[in-house]
Amino acid sequence: MDRPRPIEAAATARRQRSTLGETSHRPWPLPGRGWFMGQSWRRLLFAHWRVDVDELRRVIPPQLPLDLHAGEAYVGITPFRVEGFRLRSTPPAPVLSRFLEVNVRTYVNYGGKPGIYFLSLDADSRIAVAGARKTYRLPYFHARQELWEDAGQVQFRSRRIAADGPAAELECAFEPGGEAPAEPGSLEHWLTERYCLYTLAEGGTVQRGEIHHPPWPLQHATATFPANTMTRGYGLELLGEPLLHYSELQDVLLWAIRPLAGAASSRSEVDAVSGQPGASRR
Repeated sequence: MDRPRPIEAAATARRQRSTLGETSHRPWPLPGRGWFMGQSWRRLLFAHWRVDVDELRRVIPPQLPLDLHAGEAYVGITPFRVEGFRLRSTPPAPVLSRFLEVNVRTYVNYGGKPGIYFLSLDADSRIAVAGARKTYRLPYFHARQELWEDAGQVQFRSRRIAADGPAAELECAFEPGGEAPAEPGSLEHWLTERYCLYTLAEGGTVQRGEIHHPPWPLQHATATFPANTMTRGYGLELLGEPLLHYSELQDVLLWAIRPLAGAASSRSEVDAVSGQPGASRR
C-alpha cells in the first residue's frame, strides 16, 4: 500500500481535529477528557442484514442489552480502508497509518446510550491488530486483504489467517450511487449514527469507548457478495437482501475505553427497542 506524503498526512490530521467543531448532531456532549486516537475511513460499505433476535442474543454478552429497531435486530458488515491512523499529538506514521479492515458489528444499548458491539474486526496490519486487542479489548484478527477498483467498482477481499478465531472470508464488489442522507428517525440513521462502542473488561465489567465524527455522508450503493462467511462462526444466518450504503470518507476520533461505574456482570436491562412506544430513543 502506498505511503502517505507528509503534506497529505498533515492535512488528514488537521481534518480529524476539525471534527471537534461540529457537534450539533451528536446525541450527547463530547467527553470532557481528551481524545486518544484519530482515524479516517475511506471507501466504506455498510451492508446490513436483519438477523433472528434470539440467535443474535445468544452470541452477545448478557451484560449488553440488544438495541432493536421496531423489534428487529441487525448485523452490519463494513469493509473499508483506514488512513491517517495515529495517536493524539502524533502525525500519521508512514506505512503504519494505512491498512485495510472489515468489521462485523451489531447494536446494543447500555445505560441509555446506544452504541456498537463488534463481533469481529479483521485487518491486514499485525500491529493494528495487536494494539487494538491490548488497548480496546476488541476481537481483532489478522487477515490477508485486498482493495482495488475495476470498471468503476470497488473490489474487496479478506481471508482470516489468524489461528485463534473461526475461519472467515469476504469477497465483495460495490459501487456508490446518488446521495442518501440519513434523516433522524430513519433506519439508516439508527444504523450508522453511533457515537460509542462497548466491550468487556476482564471479569465481565462493561466498558464504553466514546466516538466522534461528523454526520455520515452516505450514498446509495449496489453490491455483490461472491463469498461471505463472516458470521458463520457465530451461527448467524443473514436474512434476505442487505441494506446497502457507501461513504467515500469519514474522519473519526476515538476516546480510550473506560469501565462503567456500577456495570453489572449479568444482563441488567431488557433489550431496548427503538421506534416503538416506550422505547429507548437516541
